[in-house]
Order: sequence, then structure tokens, then C-alpha cells
Amino acid sequence: MCDTFVALPPRTRNGAILFGKNSDREPNEMQLLESHPRREYAPGASLQCTYLQIPQARQTNAVLIGRPFWMWGAEFGVNEHGLAIGNEAVWTRMPIRKKGGLTGMDLLRLALERSATARQGLEVITGLLAGYGQGGICGLYDRSMAYHNSFILADPQEAWVLETADHLWVARQVQDFYAISNGLTIGAEYDLIHEDAIPHARRKGWLKKGRDFDFAACYSDWLYTTFSAQKQRRYQASCFLQDHAAMALPQAMALLQSHPVEDYRPGRPLLGNSICAHAGNSLARNATQTTGSIVCQLQPGASQYWFTATSSPCLSVFKPVVFETRLPQPGLGAATYHPDSFWWRHERLHREVLKDFAGRKNVPEPERQLFQAECLRKAASTDARGLAELSTAAFERHRQLIEKWTAQAARQPVSRKAPLVFRNYWRKMDRMAGMPA
Repeated sequence: MCDTFVALPPRTRNGAILFGKNSDREPNEMQLLESHPRREYAPGASLQCTYLQIPQARQTNAVLIGRPFWMWGAEFGVNEHGLAIGNEAVWTRMPIRKKGGLTGMDLLRLALERSATARQGLEVITGLLAGYGQGGICGLYDRSMAYHNSFILADPQEAWVLETADHLWVARQVQDFYAISNGLTIGAEYDLIHEDAIPHARRKGWLKKGRDFDFAACYSDWLYTTFSAQKQRRYQASCFLQDHAAMALPQAMALLQSHPVEDYRPGRPLLGNSICAHAGNSLARNATQTTGSIVCQLQPGASQYWFTATSSPCLSVFKPVVFETRLPQPGLGAATYHPDSFWWRHERLHREVLKDFAGRKNVPEPERQLFQAECLRKAASTDARGLAELSTAAFERHRQLIEKWTAQAARQPVSRKAPLVFRNYWRKMDRMAGMPA
């Protein structure tokens, strides 16, 4: 499960467009933060995506992406033109192809590599849907996990929401702000639509005679959409965006770090109802761990891209990243703990805190907030070269703080144990990951 949002002027400061996403997946599914340069390819070259091989483009854009280690596609990313995209799993009445096809993550990365604007990205994705379809298993351990996809695409000038049901789709240009979770949201008001979306709904009996067409009402699957708890998370995000009339980077980060209540305890809820998500059981909260986060400030000639490169943004720090940044974890993607992996080092901290979330979350909090504010302050007053140096230094400082906070959290006695089901679930995840004691 995931949450993605975008906010446009005048909802934001300084004429910027703000974009953000939390990528929620299985807890041991390490997410790599990667930079890929612009490339040119010979005519006739092919590209192996997660499950499907397709013709390669003659030229691809430079991209920064968050990629689950075992797949080709990306959960979120931005390219050299300032196009940012995030996707969401959605469940519809249309059949799901479990073999073959392009995953939603493949479609996202292909759009980043082949587009310069949000509208072009939309056209790339819909063209690929028409040519190859979407499908394939998208779970690391859960080999039945397959779904359709929705997307937010944003560039320094505009933003679009694109929602799909198999090869059918509908799109809406964003006017002020928009949030999506794990359900279809575009109803009767849209700007672009697949030519067969309305006729197909009529043929299937989903659009009754005399009724106005509503894409979400016609194509949503009730069961999976309901148990994804997407309405609660989308409501939480929409209220936040509504209440903040002049958003900037700190507010965008705070939205992705937020929980539904102040005394949130991740062991309590049955469903994944929190934007900053922590997995909690094998039934309804397995693929609900935030494993990576992005926030973008999109402006012509002055865009900034911020990533946690970790799970659990509520315990992490967003760091500025440029295409020249030397990222900290090349080649260390796996579902098992590695002591040299930046992502897995932070995951040790996360799992120490989960043993007593209410008591241990406050251990790193004062220093974490100060460090985040320092990164934002320095980034606001530096040039491109300085931002690259700041990025490298921020990753190194964060690595040092993670070690310090992990040791501090482990020393703090557990004052209130989480429910047994929650503790057993995380013991199982620790064993599967080879997490050190």
C-alpha cells in the first residue's frame, strides 16, 4: 500500500509544485535509491523489464529512482527534466494478469526514462498499456500479489492523475492539490479517457441505463479497495493539504511522516490506516511497511529532490539528492540484513523502536528534527555544486546518527509491550532477514 500527493500554487510557497510519496511494501523488501545517467542505444536494442522484454528507446533520460531490489521498475522517481512520478496499487473489476505484462513500477520507470513532462509521461504509460498491458506478480514473499495502478505525474508546470483498470484508463489535471492511496478516485469529472472505458462499462452492466458515467464507481473492486484502508489514508492526506495553505518542503515531509493519531501505536490497528506505515500482521498489514519516501520541490531551474533512502520516515531524515550524488548502497540489494547497507542499518533502528514504539520513538526525535532542519536550511542557501556536497555529507552524518540512535533505543527498557500477534509477526520478519540480535 502507498500514498502519493501533489500540491500546486497557490497552495504552495514560491510558486513551486510539491510532490511526495511513501512506498509501502513488505518489511524485508529493501528499496534501493539509484541514479541512472542519460543513455543512447542502437536501433533495434531491447529492454528487459521485470517480466517482459520490449524494444528500447533510442535515448533515455537520467533518472533518480526508488526501486525494490528484485524488480526492474521503480516505486517513485524523478528525471533530469524535473518530472516526478509515483504509483499506487489499485484493485478493479477488470481481470488481473498474473503472468506477463508490465508492472506499474515498470510503467513508472519507463515514463521517467522516456518523457520530459507530466503530459508526455501520461501518454507514454497509456501507449504502453495499449501495446503490452499491465500485470505480473508484485510481491516479494506474497506471490499472489498483483494489481492495476494509478499514478500522479508532476513537472515544474503541471500535474496529472492517471488511473487504470487493466488497459482502460482515465486522467484528470490537478488544479490545486490531490492525494491518492489504493483506490480509484476519478469519478464523473475527468479531462482524458480511454475511448472504450464508457462502452465497456455499459457492456458489463456496471453503468446502468440513465446513469451518468463515474469511472471509480464503475470499475472499483469493493473488497480489496475497502480492506486496503485507502479511504482513511486519503482523508488524512487531504485534510493535511487542505489545512496547510502555503506548503513548503517541511510540511510535505511532515505529511509523509504522519500517523492518524498523536498516540499512534503500530501494534493496534488491524488495517493499514497510517500514511507513515508500519507492517503489523500477515493478514491485512503485510505489504504496508513504508520502505522508501520521496519529496520533490519542482520549479523551473530550481527543483530539489529529497529522499530518505530508508524505511519509516517518522524515524528518518529526508536528504537532498542530485544526479551526481554518490549514493551509499550500490549493489547491496537483498531481503537479508547486510551490515554495510544504509537501508538495513536504519532498519535495525526501526525494529528496535517497534519493541516499544511509544516509549522509544522519542529517543532520536530531538536530534532528528534538528538534523532535518539543518539540511533544509543549508539546501536553501547553496548552489548546485554545494547541494551535491551537502548531499554526500548528509548521508554520512545520518549514517553516524543511525548507529547512535539504535544503541540508545536498545538501552531503553520496554515499558509497554506490543500485542503478541504484532511481536510474533516481527520476530518472523527478523528471522527471515537474518537480523542480528
